[in-house]
Amino acid sequence: MRKLCDLLGVSRSGFYAWRAREESARRQYDHELKAAIVELHQGFRRAYGARRVHQALRQKGLSCSVRRVSRLMKESGVSASTKGLYVWNPGRHEFYTSAGNVLAEEEVPFREGMHWAGDFTYIRTGSGWLYHAVVIDLYSRRVVGWSFGRRRNSELTKSALRMALSRERPRLGCVFHSDQGIEYAAHEYRELVASAGMRRSMSRKGTPLDNATVESFFHTLKAELVHQHDFANDIEAVARIVEYIEFYNRDRLHSGIGYQSPHQAMLACA
Repeated sequence: MRKLCDLLGVSRSGFYAWRAREESARRQYDHELKAAIVELHQGFRRAYGARRVHQALRQKGLSCSVRRVSRLMKESGVSASTKGLYVWNPGRHEFYTSAGNVLAEEEVPFREGMHWAGDFTYIRTGSGWLYHAVVIDLYSRRVVGWSFGRRRNSELTKSALRMALSRERPRLGCVFHSDQGIEYAAHEYRELVASAGMRRSMSRKGTPLDNATVESFFHTLKAELVHQHDFANDIEAVARIVEYIEFYNRDRLHSGIGYQSPHQAMLACA
């Protein structure tokens, strides 16, 4: 240690004092900003870059500069969904393909199994960020499949769809709607959708309202459960969220279906 200190031109006492020193107020504030940035970023469908995230932070009363937001976004591994997403890379089309917004051209569903939609979100726990994917029936608003994981990839979204397919039988030609994230654009995901006799549909770029039903579910989940609890770890988060989904499906009244629960709406069309 003495040689290293001599090499860097610092005293040993200064080094040990620095190592024992608590994090500065600025660094502590960085942690607070990072948590807010990650949550805001996913809430805006991962479409916002540093400048828009900066404005959103200011509206929440968090003071910082665009430059600081840009640095913290890089440290957190988040960026605008358009950044690099549509840049041509040779061979990229072999693994990912998008689809048009088929759902927008469909009639309003009159029974279950006609239209499904999927998406995922982030849940903060004491052991880190947990990803949560769901599949929702757009007629009854019932959550028919879900999954959890520590990694954001197509396996997360495929697991949610596999669960839905193991529990329900969508009608032949059922539309499955999602955003244009690579978790849904991967060919292996496309093959799973096709093998179930379903048709793919994707939101327009940067248009979260195209998948408003799933966005509404995540908003409700966070307002009524996630923001009301500090989950110690993934196990606690999963247990509480699954419990909430069961409540949401069976008991919670939904304004979009005439103040019925999703279970009641399902029974009505049986």
